[in-house]
Amino acid sequence: MFAWYKELSGTERRTFWACFTGWTMDAMDAQIFSFLIPTLMLLWSVNSAQAGFLGTAALLATAFGGWVSGILADRYGRVRIMQAAIIWFAFFTLVAGFVHSYNQMLCVRMLQGIGFGGEWGAGAVLMGEIIRPAHRGKAVGCVQSGYGIGWMLATLVSTAGFHFLPPAYAWRVLLWIGALPAVLVIFIQRNVQEPPVFLEMKKKQREGQPGVFAIFHPAILRTTILSSLLALGIIGAGSSMIPWLPTFLKTVRHLSITGVGTFMMFITTGAFLGFIGSAYLTDRVGRRYNFLFFSGMAWVTTLVYMYLPLGRTGLLLLSLPFGFFTQGSYASLGPYFTELFPTAIRAAGQSFSYNFGKGIGAFCVAGVGALARKMPLNKAIAAYALCAYVIAIAATLLLPETRGLQLTSVAHDSENSLNTAQGMSQESPAGSPGQGT
Repeated sequence: MFAWYKELSGTERRTFWACFTGWTMDAMDAQIFSFLIPTLMLLWSVNSAQAGFLGTAALLATAFGGWVSGILADRYGRVRIMQAAIIWFAFFTLVAGFVHSYNQMLCVRMLQGIGFGGEWGAGAVLMGEIIRPAHRGKAVGCVQSGYGIGWMLATLVSTAGFHFLPPAYAWRVLLWIGALPAVLVIFIQRNVQEPPVFLEMKKKQREGQPGVFAIFHPAILRTTILSSLLALGIIGAGSSMIPWLPTFLKTVRHLSITGVGTFMMFITTGAFLGFIGSAYLTDRVGRRYNFLFFSGMAWVTTLVYMYLPLGRTGLLLLSLPFGFFTQGSYASLGPYFTELFPTAIRAAGQSFSYNFGKGIGAFCVAGVGALARKMPLNKAIAAYALCAYVIAIAATLLLPETRGLQLTSVAHDSENSLNTAQGMSQESPAGSPGQGT
């Protein structure tokens, strides 16, 4: 199953593990907070709408941080910006453990979000450019599976924290644990190098850096819009569910803290397997068919999980496929977006599209909280998530297939005036709007 890993060079492997660890710790930090929401609601007398806005604010900041980091990564390098982003979010995660009010937490969560978005923005394009085309989907997707590992760690750490410590102190300790990713920067600094395709592009640039808004140039605008809508569909659906799952299990399904932890372990295990499955499928059948399959199945499993009156055993067993299909398609966003954008604006385009989905999807978190004041939480979650998957399917049908695209720097591409207008390098026209399978 992992024979492809043996074919990777030392550089590819070091980059793989640096990004995998970064994603894992990033996910652990983000998901720990979802376990803190019920406690913070009680301690600070916060309603569901306010709690939802904590998630929304962080995701909005993530979108901003991701776009900015993408622009900076195109100018100063993928590795350097990834290091800075990790230090940033680790520091403000540590600070979050010292706050004393809702407003303070809101401000710190926004600062955390900038780092979260920045780490993905630089790391995803770094992986996409380092890994060879034959294994790009599997490698980047397996790195994304670190999100599932981080989610599992968050479940274990949170369950243990609330079991052994009073709630008033447990949430602070859990946030302090989230500052550990800063240690990863030492490994990255010593072992990870910039991608050759990026270094080659920097040497060939003749007319300065692309503008901040180069991804909105008419030659690339359609790709930017459709990529952003695909990310909105996938991430918007996840944003409607992930932050609210512990609260849903506790308030709608009436589970204890231990019970919530058990169910979340099943969901996160399913998510981890979904990341791996999507990673392999995207290289096997192509990017588009992979997204269509996972989005369609996620629509069905979400409908069943949220609406049908299943018993605890049935719901527990369904948690595996629920996590598998609702989270698996995240793994294919990175390699797909890497192949859709030219080298000179790849990090900016990839980060903007992904974080547009996070930014707009952030309103789903607050929207679910607000809607939950008028209807049961499970129905509020489903309403947002099901609509989001429809958007993902529509965007996928309009985007081209890019499986196997070789990332090479070409001085001139007659089909893309973006190169001659701004001195950019561009891949083969496989990613142009008019070409598909």
